[in-house]
Amino acid sequence: MHETFKSLPKDPAELRAVSELMAAEIKSQAYQIEKLKKELAGHRKARFGSKSEAMDQLAFDLQEDIEIAAAAQKTAPADDADETTPAKRSHNRAPLPDHLERQEEILSPGDACGDCGGALRQLGEDVTEELEYVPGHFVVKRIVRPRMTCTCCEAFAQAELPSRPIPRGRPGPGLLAHVLVGKYCDHLPLYRQSEIYARDKVNLHRSTLTGWVGQSTALMEPLAAHIGKLVRAGPALFADDTPVKMQAKGRAQTARLWSYVRDERPWCGQAPSCAWYQFSVDRKGEHPSSHLKGYKGVIHADGFTGFNALFGDGKAREQACMVHVRRKFVDIYESEGSAIAEEAIKRIAALYGVEKEARYNPAEERVALRQEKAKPVFDDLEAWLALQLPKISGKSTLAGVIRYALGRMPKARAYLEDGQLELDNNICERSIRPVTLGRKNYLFMGSKGGGDAAAIAYTLIETCRMNKIDPEAWLTWVLARVADHKMTRLHELMPCWGGRLPTASQCAMVSSL
Repeated sequence: MHETFKSLPKDPAELRAVSELMAAEIKSQAYQIEKLKKELAGHRKARFGSKSEAMDQLAFDLQEDIEIAAAAQKTAPADDADETTPAKRSHNRAPLPDHLERQEEILSPGDACGDCGGALRQLGEDVTEELEYVPGHFVVKRIVRPRMTCTCCEAFAQAELPSRPIPRGRPGPGLLAHVLVGKYCDHLPLYRQSEIYARDKVNLHRSTLTGWVGQSTALMEPLAAHIGKLVRAGPALFADDTPVKMQAKGRAQTARLWSYVRDERPWCGQAPSCAWYQFSVDRKGEHPSSHLKGYKGVIHADGFTGFNALFGDGKAREQACMVHVRRKFVDIYESEGSAIAEEAIKRIAALYGVEKEARYNPAEERVALRQEKAKPVFDDLEAWLALQLPKISGKSTLAGVIRYALGRMPKARAYLEDGQLELDNNICERSIRPVTLGRKNYLFMGSKGGGDAAAIAYTLIETCRMNKIDPEAWLTWVLARVADHKMTRLHELMPCWGGRLPTASQCAMVSSL
């Protein structure tokens, strides 16, 4: 090809043919350059760019540092300041919580007057409250069981030792809960926790902590499985996955954590919110097919082909995610400044304006609102994209994005007629954030067993968080009971009731799953 361009023919017909060949070559190279620039921009954004999609969050938020500097400047002494005049408070502060323990310190001027020596009597008092922190500390719980004998018949009697989370183990349920929450909620690797405990002169080796995590998560595996049943019992769920590194044969391979979420709060559903995680060593489609086998509701998904086996006649229905459509237009706009991409982003934003108004309303009201305000925008967007496609080169990146959008929008349309569905899969993507934060700290899973243990812990902790329950308090409570609890009554231990014991009807609903 390039040899042809070095020597141009003199014959006009041949010259015209070579010119056409050169134009085709230039056009092909232009497309290739555009593709490579797009890929380079995507890699740069993934590595260095902001992860937020909101326009007001594209820059780093430095407000916290600005406020710290301002507070330090106010604290600095001024030469001409009147030390007797108290500084005026710029805002009213909320009172400290009533449930916190109060430790009083009384500062008395004495019983005698400093001027005349007369007796003082109290007129009232001024109370100043300050918030203090007492670091957590270890305690040793001694379980004493006296051995008794009858004075008449000499029969022997002794109380039974209560069940413990780890038989013949030393950790109590509170310590196990603290370790689990530290690793899977606060993202502290076990070696770092071991160093923290060593500051209290309590030596707990990392290998000891790993054993405790493995045994305690295995003990609570039936609870996680029960949450999985509750997730699959809903009319709609949200599904997604995220990569995690797993150590295997001296190297790290890419494994997967799958997240399945049931959240009916946006349409005022009565079922508790639940998140169920599963671990796999790869991303084959057989895994979601196994996890959601027999499910016939609606699955919010991102278009990953591994979910395709779940959809079809007599199977589940797919609800496409418009956030993924929007992201592709955002990438085009940021790399090329395309006016078509900008207009598409604005039209999708109008759909989300309607969703903001519809959120936390009953399903029937959501449908009425969407039919009135969202359906015309959705229809116009789909028709407008179809009109733009013939106007641009079919090989361009923008054309590929438009074809992707036109392929996904028919699968997203169902939300307009069903108030139980969402426009996107953001609910599931939010459930993956703890995993992405955690993997930056512990870097990789040590084995498949470690991945399974992480899936159990994430299931229990994230379900607690979705229901506004303190995960450490709940884990402490459940670890003290689960060993002796009947498998047929696991619903009584579920962290899905907003901090309350379940009602009889709720027990019946969950126990029937």
